[in-house]
Amino acid sequence: MHDDRLLVEGRLERALRQFIRPAQYPRRVPLALSAWHAPGEPVPVSAALEASYEPFETGSEWGSPWSTSWFRLQGQVPREWRGRRVEVVIDPGFTEEGPGFQAEGLVYDAAGVPLKGVHPRNRHIPVASPARGGEPVHLLLEAAANPTVLHDFVPTPLGDVLTASTSPIYRFASADLAVLDEDVWQLTLDIEVLSELMGELEADRPRRHEILRALEDMLDALDLHDVPGTAAAGRAALAGVLARPAHASAHRVSAAGHAHIDSAWLWPLRETVRKASRTFANVTALAEEYPELVFACSQAQQYAWVKEHQPHIWERIKKAVADGTWAPVGSMWVESDANMPGGEALARQITHGRRFFREELGVETEEIWLPDSFGYTAAFPQLAKLAGVRWFLTQKLSWNQSNRMPHHTFWWEGIDGTRVFTHFPPVDTYNSQFHGAELAHAERNFADKGRATRSLVPFGWGDGGGGPTREMMERARRLRSLEGSPRVEIEKPSAFFAAAEEEYGAGAPVWSGELYLELHRATYTTQAATKRGNRRSEHALREAELWCTAAAVRDPAYVYPYDALDRLWKTVLLHQFHDILPGSSIAWVHREARETYGRVLAELEGITASAVRALGAGGPAVLNASPYARSEVVDGGDGTLVRVDVPALGTRSLDGVVAPGPGAAAHTTGDTIVLTNERLSVTVDAAGLLTSVRDLTADREVLAAPGNLLQLHPDHPTRYDAWDLDRHYRRRHTDLTDADSVELVEDGPSRVAVRVVRAFGESRITQVIRLAAGSRRVDIVTDVDWRESEKVLKAAFPLDVHAERSAAEIQFGHVHRPTHANTGWDAARYEICAHRWLRVAEEGYGVALLNDSTYGHDVTRTEHGGALGTTVRLTLLRAPHSPDPETDQGAHRFTYALLPGAATGDAVAEGLALNLPLRVADAPALAPLVSIDDPAVTVESVKLADDRSGDVVVRLYESRGGRAAATLGTSFPVARADVTDLMERPLREADTGEAGLTLALRPFQIVTLRLRPA
Repeated sequence: MHDDRLLVEGRLERALRQFIRPAQYPRRVPLALSAWHAPGEPVPVSAALEASYEPFETGSEWGSPWSTSWFRLQGQVPREWRGRRVEVVIDPGFTEEGPGFQAEGLVYDAAGVPLKGVHPRNRHIPVASPARGGEPVHLLLEAAANPTVLHDFVPTPLGDVLTASTSPIYRFASADLAVLDEDVWQLTLDIEVLSELMGELEADRPRRHEILRALEDMLDALDLHDVPGTAAAGRAALAGVLARPAHASAHRVSAAGHAHIDSAWLWPLRETVRKASRTFANVTALAEEYPELVFACSQAQQYAWVKEHQPHIWERIKKAVADGTWAPVGSMWVESDANMPGGEALARQITHGRRFFREELGVETEEIWLPDSFGYTAAFPQLAKLAGVRWFLTQKLSWNQSNRMPHHTFWWEGIDGTRVFTHFPPVDTYNSQFHGAELAHAERNFADKGRATRSLVPFGWGDGGGGPTREMMERARRLRSLEGSPRVEIEKPSAFFAAAEEEYGAGAPVWSGELYLELHRATYTTQAATKRGNRRSEHALREAELWCTAAAVRDPAYVYPYDALDRLWKTVLLHQFHDILPGSSIAWVHREARETYGRVLAELEGITASAVRALGAGGPAVLNASPYARSEVVDGGDGTLVRVDVPALGTRSLDGVVAPGPGAAAHTTGDTIVLTNERLSVTVDAAGLLTSVRDLTADREVLAAPGNLLQLHPDHPTRYDAWDLDRHYRRRHTDLTDADSVELVEDGPSRVAVRVVRAFGESRITQVIRLAAGSRRVDIVTDVDWRESEKVLKAAFPLDVHAERSAAEIQFGHVHRPTHANTGWDAARYEICAHRWLRVAEEGYGVALLNDSTYGHDVTRTEHGGALGTTVRLTLLRAPHSPDPETDQGAHRFTYALLPGAATGDAVAEGLALNLPLRVADAPALAPLVSIDDPAVTVESVKLADDRSGDVVVRLYESRGGRAAATLGTSFPVARADVTDLMERPLREADTGEAGLTLALRPFQIVTLRLRPA
């Protein structure tokens, strides 16, 4: 029996390869070709219609990397093809690389109206069905010569148009008019579905042998030298086994068409505009032929691009949404990284996304859709619920290296206790093709058998591969109810989630805390300049909105820059996409990102300066955009350092402020320099290391061993260069203890500082260790000329603190992670993400490490001198070679700071202070626009309402992990105050007292208030 099966399968494989598949297009005639090779960047179809074309022969080379060629295709349907299904079949030179990672094309009609894309698995353009014969064919093909960049992670110059070659990389294979023999095509699909199913069934299952015999009968009925003439007989032999329905207990698959299109990755942003257009054209065309299609599509940014650049396709999308064949999903501006965006940025991802879908398409999206992001913050459940989102989907957790998630459907509980119903498909792909192996894996892999019966399968080619295909739709029709296979029902994701939630209900298991991805840990660090641009832009937007709101409330003549701020927010949100902010895109993407962040910051500086001028004149003043009062040393404008007290979210005049008396001092003892103020004593040795940081208030040493120790590790991930920091990197390192110079460069009384210069390899680091009068923190301002190859740079602080766990800031709060590796789950978190601070503590004492642009950290328990302490390290820079061979090479500047004696509230306040430098400008002394009397409550943003009503929106949260009772006051009269959802829609009227609005917050609770000025 075994040998018999192998014989049948071998016979079937040869028949498919040699006879059946080639017979799907039994007749072909070539089209006449002419070409215009567009110079420079892509052009609209209007320019291509007016261009001059030259004759072009199939077999000719075309397309230097990243170029665009336009081809005219002309011909006539032969008269003898009357009554047949006729298509144009195009192969511009497709290679063995998968769809989405090579040449792509969009076909237009003679008037410039887009028809559909062409891709390696989707090459056809419909002409007529049935044909009359004699129809003229006039088409225009926009062909993109996108190179293959990620090939075995070998460094390549192809990742930037500035470094790529100018030689053609494709050879145009064919462009034909062809007859599609539908019987043969359908027979092929019958065979594929059944043979794949047979291959997944156990050897002793009768169903397996039934399919085997039916396939054998089909081969006997088929004349391989006349496949078109005998295909119907072959299909008849398979009809019986295809008609056998699935068992009632079969796993239920809710299938949604999908095309995961990375908004940038191995191609620049401008190419994603075209990838989205090609795919969306395909899908809307496919829906006309298969009305049961439901295409789930996320990322409002991609819709906005298509609306701007392809109005014809946009109108087709709107029709498809109305017809029910298109389901906007995801609720976000892009499928962003879910670790590093700041709290307000993550909120704006959702508000901008949901608002676009509602206003442009009339759809209230109900799910967060992030199949491919690299781990998920525990702030998400609350943000989702506050925005009106009910469900969450991911796929990436199936990539975990060490530990398998125990459930596929569960309630995900965030740091505040909010829960969101969550699913990650057991099919373990978001690009399913309905192969038998995929569906069988989904059923076998499903972790919730016995309590749930259904899962979701997203199907379609992604990344510009064209989305769902007609072959997939045909497979779905056969698999709707087929014995031995899960039942397949194409439906909206919302239908799946509603059914799954009803089936499981409140009894679904609960996962509490972050969804940590046990892979791609280096994305917290790679492309440091991109991360710095994001962090600076987030805080610059926060500051601009605050002072613009203050100006609008104070001066009715001031015009709040709604459009500019909206545009700038969308630019920052776009660059938080999960292959841009994490640093895993090609060089071109990150080069443009650096340039874009420079423009964003320059424009925001102008907006803020204009708003500050609108506040009125008043002489030199200090403006504090932080929600905490500060006492800091600033440059008074003439080079003189002064210490000034500034209220939270307010201003303070510099008139009358004088330089402080002795507040910071330095003295040299032998080879060491000691920096002191009233709070700290900091010793820097001849190697430039911190050998002592003494907390004078607590009378204790902070360090267990020399701190600010720079350590260089070899960094050779097993596979994913830009993405991964594999555990084995820790086994070797070099301590950078040789200093070229250590010198005192500031000597008080307002501030003291030591400059340390180190050279190693081809790199150079200059660090200025600063201690200001009255400050509780030691700032380390770092300039690096980084020229290393495949290395990772860490800054270590061995702390004399016995900490069982660390606390790391995330969006709207913080998470605790163990410092030990007792379990596999603990050990897998050997590299973690933190925002502005990470804190370790023992009972009664804590130390925080702050940063202004770093996200990667590691925390370990270490022994020094027989005592157990805790070492905290920041991951500063990497140097992988793929997909950008020059990753992080060049100049970098960042600041991190040690904060001894830090309670959680101190870490919150000082982290904000480090990231929101005080601003000195000509301005009056003004009372804060809003104020909070409980320091546990942190104001996240102050802005005018998105509906342009002039209402003031204040978003705040409890930031310490406890209960808070606070009063919010304002410096302007308020006619009405409401508590709103994240979308700024009123939920209830706010409670008020004599001093203002009264608030009672749960741990980490987010509250959005809408205040109508009187």
